Amino acid sequence: YPALGNLPLSEVNNPAVKPLIAEMAKTLKASSIQDHLTLIKLVVASAVNSEGEQFYPRKWNYTFMDVPVVVERETNTPSFSMEIMAGLARWKNRVARMIFILCAASGLRIGEVLGLDLSKHFSDDFRTIRIEQKALCGQIEERLKTEGSYREIDLDPRVAAVIKEFAAGRTSGLLFHTRTGKPLRAEAILRWHLHPALKMLGYLNPMTGDHKAGFHAFRRFRETHLGKVEGLPHGIRLFWMGHAEETMTEHYDKIKEDRATRRAWAERCGVGFELPLFGQVVPITDHSGTVKMVA
Repeated sequence: YPALGNLPLSEVNNPAVKPLIAEMAKTLKASSIQDHLTLIKLVVASAVNSEGEQFYPRKWNYTFMDVPVVVERETNTPSFSMEIMAGLARWKNRVARMIFILCAASGLRIGEVLGLDLSKHFSDDFRTIRIEQKALCGQIEERLKTEGSYREIDLDPRVAAVIKEFAAGRTSGLLFHTRTGKPLRAEAILRWHLHPALKMLGYLNPMTGDHKAGFHAFRRFRETHLGKVEGLPHGIRLFWMGHAEETMTEHYDKIKEDRATRRAWAERCGVGFELPLFGQVVPITDHSGTVKMVA
């Protein structure tokens, strides 16, 4: 904003943005720079006349502006192995490990998980979850990332049983909440539970060289696991993961509306990691061989 905020839109063009790109390149990664550049382009394009035509149409030249190229092999996109997931499913904090299990067994985004309401989003048997809102920064937002994000996700019966036990008879309110009933904050779970758990388990992020990874690693774990399930209909996989339909064949495929078939496939797919039972004392061993007991 300090670099462009005082310029009239008529002057926001390739030469004006180029110095800003150079400044961002000192501290930001290529993907972040491109995200910020997209915002600039949208602001310029938002000025239209009464006929809906842009006042200041632009031909943005990424080469002229020296916009860094996103190299896929260099992007930080970690996932978890079966062994790491089995360890996370035994983390000492009951709430955190339930979040870890649900994220990995469903492919839900963390905001979607933290926005789940027991009275609105679960079937009676907890086998199916309906996604229609998310939590962000401790607040509920009744909108999702994309249109495809509005969906249903079917769970392995074992996961459904674990969630039912975790809910402990509650039928309303958020599944995960603070003492005052507000949504948990993803940042707190990341800092106080996920990162410490990964460090204890000896996890190594191949891109950063440290033990840290974000919640999207659970989503990649689920996507990878589903990709290994022989015969899983592509339409169901797209539907569960909330991906947009890319072809007319996918658009006309209505298998996603067949809940019975989806549930059968959810049970067949399983979760891809060893799933402990709640209410048991489970031994967990860190990478140094130290055995810890968690309830």
